[in-house]
Amino acid sequence: MNGNLYSLLSSGFPADRQSLSIEAHDGVNFTWQDVDAMTARIANLLAALDLPKGARVAAQVEKSPEALMLYLATLRAGYVYLPLNTAYQSSEVDYFLGDAEPSVVVCSSKNLAWVGAAAAKAGTGHVFTLDDDHTGSLLDAAQTHADSFDTVAVTDDDLAAILYTSGTTGRSKGAMLTHDNLASNAKVLHEFWGWRSDDVLLHMLPIFHVHGLFVAAHGALLAGAKMIWLPKLDVARTLRELPRCTVMMGVPTYYVRLLDEPGFNREVCRNMRLFVSGSAPLLMETFNDFRERSGHTILERYGMSETAMLVSNPYDASLGERIGGTVGMPLPGVSVRVVNDADQECAAGEIGNIQVKGPNVFKGYWRMPEKTAQEFTADGWFKTGDVGRWGGDGAGAVVPDNYLAIVGRSKDLIISGGFNVYPKEIETLIDDMPGVLESAVIGVPHKDFGEAVVAVVVAKPGADLVEADMLAVLKTRIANFKVPKRLHVVKELPRNTMGKVQKNVLRDTYGL
Repeated sequence: MNGNLYSLLSSGFPADRQSLSIEAHDGVNFTWQDVDAMTARIANLLAALDLPKGARVAAQVEKSPEALMLYLATLRAGYVYLPLNTAYQSSEVDYFLGDAEPSVVVCSSKNLAWVGAAAAKAGTGHVFTLDDDHTGSLLDAAQTHADSFDTVAVTDDDLAAILYTSGTTGRSKGAMLTHDNLASNAKVLHEFWGWRSDDVLLHMLPIFHVHGLFVAAHGALLAGAKMIWLPKLDVARTLRELPRCTVMMGVPTYYVRLLDEPGFNREVCRNMRLFVSGSAPLLMETFNDFRERSGHTILERYGMSETAMLVSNPYDASLGERIGGTVGMPLPGVSVRVVNDADQECAAGEIGNIQVKGPNVFKGYWRMPEKTAQEFTADGWFKTGDVGRWGGDGAGAVVPDNYLAIVGRSKDLIISGGFNVYPKEIETLIDDMPGVLESAVIGVPHKDFGEAVVAVVVAKPGADLVEADMLAVLKTRIANFKVPKRLHVVKELPRNTMGKVQKNVLRDTYGL
């Protein structure tokens, strides 16, 4: 079988190619035949450009069905897809294009002037536009090409995509993902999450990221399942569409917003079978409130740009229950270990560094062989940079030893007075306090302790939080070196487009 990821995904397309594949928010719908034909036209266009083997196709475009077709066409044509966050500005895009040197760049019409300039500087030979109203020079050019295409044969080890990391701790790195990396993950999730051909996915996530592009879209395509395609979270529209859906994927913010709506209830969720949350930690309060309101238990999972999905709470109840505060068990074929700084495995309940192995683990960082070597152990395990533990106590219950809990990022570890402080431990205690909506704990430079613990807290509407009172409570519950030196109450925490709290911004803002 052709190792091309598109060959795998298209093998799941239904026999009835006239059935709907994508229902767009504006009433423009796409059948499975449309998907095959449009991706063929764009693939033929790319092939006609006489690009070199392994050429990169960069896209910074708003979410649209056609943007998904561009990704699939790039796979079909045997090239490498480079999705760029739509929030990136000129200096950032200038860096990414200069580093990746794509042969093709596709951007929104409104950004053509400055993206085109960056592309020219990077030596890009072809620039097209693609807009979310189903127009653009890419589609105009593709329309003149045939609507059939023989998917290019590739090896499992050929690159399918490059995803740039956020770069909050230095230069952004391009994670190189092969066809087999993504195909293996798609096949595992297809089975582990019980995807069916009669599923209907409510797709509201961006598609420049693992969650929306590789987890959500791959899942529906491989299952031959319909997608209801919304540009972003629209709570009113979500409440209208949910009764027609069976699967929804989102970041925690999506679930918090749904719970804020009085109209969100069990009746709205009557046909749902699976809610998935990821990309950022889910508060226990949200986990519990959602189960109470909807009758469904959110499935949390864990992955990253370099690996796609690694660990998941079970969908099949026979494998275990979904436990809040954990990301579940390693996926089939994936190995996960928690080790100390000497790479010795930690006992259950002990906090350590998370390392992983498996067919889903990336090939390395683009043009950064030394950095790649640093991120793998001598025996071939990838250092995720995350800190966690097996089992232990969670949400008032004993967690099985094969369930993983994420404590935080190793870069977020606070060393205060020579003692290790894990922010998640303190955040959990603060989040459980009356009147607290959420919190973030950071380390900031301190002349005596090296780093000082600082908490930034968001109050629930109408709540009056008093710093001194909260710190007094914490002093009765944790060691004094863990108690924050300051506790700031704010209206909201800064987040990136995937809902992750930007602790680097907090450190800049609240340094002592």
